[in-house]
Amino acid sequence: MLSILAVIAPIFALIALGYLAVRRGVYPADGVKALISFVNNFATPCLLFYSIGTSDFRAAFNIGIIGPFYIGAAICFAIGIVAARRLFGNRPGEAVSAGFSATFSNTVLVGLPIMSRAYGEGSLPVTLSIIGLHGAILLTLGMVTMELTRRDAQPLGATLVLAIRRVVSNPLIWGILGGIALSLTGLELVEPVAAFFQMMAQAVVPVALFGIGGALNEFKLSDNWQQALVASFIKLIVHPAIAYGLMIWVFHVPMDIARYGILLSAMPSGINIYVFATFYDRGVSVAANTILIATVLSAMTISGWLYVLSL
Repeated sequence: MLSILAVIAPIFALIALGYLAVRRGVYPADGVKALISFVNNFATPCLLFYSIGTSDFRAAFNIGIIGPFYIGAAICFAIGIVAARRLFGNRPGEAVSAGFSATFSNTVLVGLPIMSRAYGEGSLPVTLSIIGLHGAILLTLGMVTMELTRRDAQPLGATLVLAIRRVVSNPLIWGILGGIALSLTGLELVEPVAAFFQMMAQAVVPVALFGIGGALNEFKLSDNWQQALVASFIKLIVHPAIAYGLMIWVFHVPMDIARYGILLSAMPSGINIYVFATFYDRGVSVAANTILIATVLSAMTISGWLYVLSL
């Protein structure tokens, strides 16, 4: 148990540092968005490009891990929608937003640092193969479902075009595609270029964690905290439980590899759920509260999953 605490303690210490720095005015709140923008638009694409480009990406693309991860996410999406409708009486649009809050993992700002800390660089190829599809699959699923259920829906074709544009314009996708191209061609980066990408990649962990901690100051508990707690439970417990069952008992993936996908599915809800909710103006308070509650509770639940995966 002490070894598990040693893994997660520095991670959540950095998150706490970012939160307290902004809370106490030591670091400007306006600078948090710039930090997260740097991570998402510059540092992480460089990490994706270098890690994928210098690894055997084809070997890392394991359908026995990727499939259960996204099947679990889709099931949690459905469970979240049903819970929002039946338990809390949400309208269709709000229910979809609540379901999305229980689905979209924080794979970059929290997931990458924890995976690197828990399992080392060897976990990155599999982790990045999941991250590469994350936004494309789940944003499209969420947007199409929203357009099909809300009353003021736009044409489905327009929604698909918008979803594709969002995916294609994402710098993370550029880094992934560039890395795949580098891996498939077998080219090697010259030392100064490789050093540049390595230095950028090293910035991801501290900047991402400090940034997500600072961002938590934006989210306050509201009257919808009970619903956010349910969404957090689905995200932190149900999703990894489904992934575990499918990977180990159905696809029979060895635990030393399956644990990468299982632990990544146990990450808290990402900031994109708030972006999604505000874009459609549906379930905004639930999304904001889910980010806060899930991130705080994940310190305990991730510890629990690390223990389960070590048995």
